Amino acid sequence: MTRIQDAQIWLGHEFSRPQLLVEALTHRSAAGAQGVGSNERLEFIGDRVLGLVVAEWLIERFPDEQEGKLGPRLAALVSKSALVGIAGASDLSRLLAVAPGEAKRGLSGQATVQADALEALIGALYLDAGLATARKFIRRVMGDAIEQQFTPPKDPKTELQEWALKRALALPNYIVEDMSGPSHQPHFIIKVCVGDAVAKGEGGSKRGAEQAAARAMLAVLPA
Repeated sequence: MTRIQDAQIWLGHEFSRPQLLVEALTHRSAAGAQGVGSNERLEFIGDRVLGLVVAEWLIERFPDEQEGKLGPRLAALVSKSALVGIAGASDLSRLLAVAPGEAKRGLSGQATVQADALEALIGALYLDAGLATARKFIRRVMGDAIEQQFTPPKDPKTELQEWALKRALALPNYIVEDMSGPSHQPHFIIKVCVGDAVAKGEGGSKRGAEQAAARAMLAVLPA
């Protein structure tokens, strides 16, 4: 069975335009081979489709909540970390096409690459079969996550800021300690300071690294 067949089984859809699926599974490092483009364009639209479907789902699931609570729920569900969890559980990395050199370096297993590919697959589903098909897939793979959101989650940076304010401390200070990698695949290391406490976080974006640093800080601070 080919990786394209495997992908169609996982997605629950047989593509009328299989080229869309091939493109969704092609990382930019492997683009151009046999005329196949990268999955970046499909990721762009898939991100929007995912946000719409999850927002619609939250309105349905929590009919009495207002934007102030729905917003954090949405942000958590469509975050890179949430998408990576779905991609990892389904072993999506094995279906991705990356350049041979990048494959040896483990590119297909990187969190941002898997999350982007998942969004690209959603975009491909939408373009091939419409919103209903994309919605069916999203609800299937995200069902557990949304049912487990008993209370609206707090953004780690917001939670850390509230912790500092309650104790009359200065607001958390985030410092970029290192930025490496190519422009399309950056890697940040950020340090956060609150009072005398220091923690670090890493991520594929500045915001992601800040979130990771705040999460690491909250893990060691007293409640």
